[in-house]
Amino acid sequence: MSKSTSQKLSVFEKIGYSLGDLAANLVFQTLVTYLAYFYTDIYKLKAQDASVIILVVGLVAAFIFNPLIAAIADRTRSRWGKFRPWILWTAVPLGVIAFLAFSTPDFSYKGKLIYAAVTYTLLLLFYAANNLPYGALSGVITGSMTERNSLSSYRFVAVMFAQFFVQVFMLPIIIYAGGGDKAVGIEKLMSWLAAIGTILLLITFFSTRERIVPRPEQKSSLGQDLKDLSKNRPWIIMLVLTLLVFITLALKGGSYVYYFENYVDKQTLTSFINPILKAFKNVGINFFGDEPVSAGLGLFNAGGIICMIIGITLSKRLADKYGKRDVFGIALFISTLFILAFYFFPPTAVKLIFLSQILHGFFYGITIPLLWAMIADVADFSEWKNNRRATAIIFSAMMVGLKAGLTLGSSLLTWLLGLYKYVPDSTTGQTPTAINGIKMLVSVFPSISFLIGAGLLFFYQINKKMEVQIESDLNARRA
Repeated sequence: MSKSTSQKLSVFEKIGYSLGDLAANLVFQTLVTYLAYFYTDIYKLKAQDASVIILVVGLVAAFIFNPLIAAIADRTRSRWGKFRPWILWTAVPLGVIAFLAFSTPDFSYKGKLIYAAVTYTLLLLFYAANNLPYGALSGVITGSMTERNSLSSYRFVAVMFAQFFVQVFMLPIIIYAGGGDKAVGIEKLMSWLAAIGTILLLITFFSTRERIVPRPEQKSSLGQDLKDLSKNRPWIIMLVLTLLVFITLALKGGSYVYYFENYVDKQTLTSFINPILKAFKNVGINFFGDEPVSAGLGLFNAGGIICMIIGITLSKRLADKYGKRDVFGIALFISTLFILAFYFFPPTAVKLIFLSQILHGFFYGITIPLLWAMIADVADFSEWKNNRRATAIIFSAMMVGLKAGLTLGSSLLTWLLGLYKYVPDSTTGQTPTAINGIKMLVSVFPSISFLIGAGLLFFYQINKKMEVQIESDLNARRA
């Protein structure tokens, strides 16, 4: 294993790397927050049909696209390294297909189903080809676990900016850009996001470098890599944990728009947000619009994301002191309690709804950088045990879990909406059954997978003591 003269990363390189996740999350956060809503309420697909498309395509992406890309990326040889060239090659195609996937051509219903399935398939394929090598890059950009903690913090502040934009401003911008026509508005907005995302990915490519380079004698077959993984308990735990985390994110993230449109009391919400909106307007900020649901949802998400960013800034300090595993498990458990609380709030309890979102955001924010940093630690653990490094195949655990979790969460969301008899764009209001289903979707259902994930961390063996030992031993070998 060769080593550059320094494992220290400059602020410039950390920012450059983080911009890649800003770009990817303009796509990913849109999928988490608006894919189900786009298919059911904008593109006018039946909830059951949308559920099938999301489930089938997502599982193909998770269990075929990701392992395939991982195997190819680990065996890529170029003057730019293993993983950086993938960021370059996929920057433009990812932007184009992201725009097409959220376009609404005037086809027959059958044509709409085919178009949705094809564009969603291509979107997940190019997202895997871009984001999996991007994630693996963090495992070879430095061998220092402390620097990785720092890199993850930079990275996920960028993620939060993308999430902030999508969850706070996207719906009001869609309504404004389309003059009330959401189909027109989302096409216009996605064209800009596609262009911006492409530029950010190119910046990431040019501003980073790979420092951890395997020696030629460390080559291994795909079969050997898979055999090593099957014996790697931390990798298996991180795969399942990632799956559970993204099931929750897709369920609750995609449910909030239904929650605000159909459950939260509009009069109470208006009374609560009007003084806030007025204060913003007095200082020249008028991004939220005047429609109470979109403005209320935007402010609700904004409060949670701002507190997530605060949590992210504390993550490195806590992880350096107590270890990633322990900090992750405790913060994840506490954050789940504030998700579960949503089931008990009446429609008029707007202040408690906002407060619970803020507290959930803070504690969940602590966990966000740790997930990816722990995967990089698992790559080190594998090298430490086997004397071979297979970074991308290790990171495929994250991408398989991410895609499968997003798929299962989003398809569960649309399936459960249909099960609870939700009626898109209902002018007469939802039935009590549908309202109860929407409450469950933002509270009980997403809490289950988070609680199981927190329990899994009791079996994850890379604690603070082992982190130090692995880093020391690998540094000695690489020297």
